Amino acid sequence: MKDHALPDDTLKRIADALERLAPPPIPAPDFAQAEAFVWHTAPDRLDPVARVNRVALDLLVGIDRARETLLTNTVQFARGLPANNALLWGARGMGKSSLIKAVHAAASEAVPHSALKLVEIQREDLPSIARLLEHLRKAPQTRFILFCDDLSFSHDDQHYKSLKAVLDGGVEGRPDNVVLYATSNRRHLMPRDMIENERSSAINPSEAVEEKVSLSDRFGLWLGFHPCDQDAFLAMIDGYCAAYGLKIDPSILRAEAVEWQATRGSRSGRVAWQFFTDLAGRHGIRF
Repeated sequence: MKDHALPDDTLKRIADALERLAPPPIPAPDFAQAEAFVWHTAPDRLDPVARVNRVALDLLVGIDRARETLLTNTVQFARGLPANNALLWGARGMGKSSLIKAVHAAASEAVPHSALKLVEIQREDLPSIARLLEHLRKAPQTRFILFCDDLSFSHDDQHYKSLKAVLDGGVEGRPDNVVLYATSNRRHLMPRDMIENERSSAINPSEAVEEKVSLSDRFGLWLGFHPCDQDAFLAMIDGYCAAYGLKIDPSILRAEAVEWQATRGSRSGRVAWQFFTDLAGRHGIRF
C-alpha cells in the first residue's frame, strides 16, 4: 500500500495559510484612552470613541421618573454596589438612547474615580458577546455599561440566546463590572403578532414563546417611554433655547413649534430637537 502522506514542506505551507486566515487575538484594550468604545467583529476590536454624541441630562424633559431611576442605578454601579440591567422601551424618539448616554456622563461626574466606560454593541453582533465579555472581565478595576440600541427579535431570530450570557450568564455568570442597558420599541422584544403566531401553532402554547418573552423579564429595570403632550414638547424646545442662548419671542416660538410638529404628524424629543436644529441654523446659533 502506497504512503499518501503529504511532504513536510506541503504541510507547513498549509499550516501557514491557515494561520494567515485565522484572525489574530485582540490586543488588550487601553480603556484609559476614551470614555466610550464601540465593539466590532471581523476582526474583533474595541474602537475608542473620540467624542460621544450626547445631550446634557437636564435637557431631557418629560421623562423625569425614568431619568432619576436610571441615574440612581448607574451611580450605584459606578460605586461598585449592586445594580440592575435595564430595558428602556416605548415610543420612538422619546430619548431612550439619549438618556443612557447622558446618564453615563452624569454618573461618571458623580463618581469621578469609577473609570465608568460605555461600550456599544450592535444587535447583529450579539453572537460575539461572550468574546466581548471575556475582554471586559479582564479589566476588573473598570466598570462597563454595555449599550445595545434598538433591540428586538423576530420569530426565527436566534440572537436572543446570546443575550442571556449578559442577563443570566452560564457557569461564569455576568462579570461583576458589567451591566447591560438596552433600548427597544417593544416591551417584550418581539412583535405581538409573532408571539400570538407561535402560541397558536405550538403543541404547548403556554411554553412556545416563554423563552423569548421571558427575556425581557431578565432585566431588573423596565423603564417605559410614552408619547409626549404639547406642553412637554414645548418645554423641551424652551430648554434647548435656554441652553444654547437663543432668544426669540415666546409667541413666535410657540407658533413655529406647533406648526413644525403638525407637519411631522408627531411630537417627541427627536422632533423637538429637529425643530431646534432648524431654528438655531436660521438664527446663526452654532452647537
